[in-house]
Amino acid sequence: MERTTDTREGVGGPGEQAVLLAAGLADLAVTAVGAAFTSVRGLLRRSDTAELAAGAEQDLIARGRLALDRYATAPPAHLEVLARQVIAQRDGDGGREGDGGRDGDRA
Repeated sequence: MERTTDTREGVGGPGEQAVLLAAGLADLAVTAVGAAFTSVRGLLRRSDTAELAAGAEQDLIARGRLALDRYATAPPAHLEVLARQVIAQRDGDGGREGDGGRDGDRA
């Protein structure tokens, strides 16, 4: 029996195309699972697997914190942030010039 390299040649009706498509998907899945299994097996052979797992856990915890901070809390109001900056600047300048931080008294 001779194999053809052209995918169109020798393909019958839609039923045969479906079978060939399913066979191609199954082959792809087996290849992917085999590659994943090989990677996991190589990972388990490492001597620092426990340290690697602990590092991965810490990374996931940090990513979780960042995700919760990003989506769970509302950002501060822009004008509130600006007002706090102005107050902080006044408090820093007010002690040196002796005017209590009031802008109207400055010359």
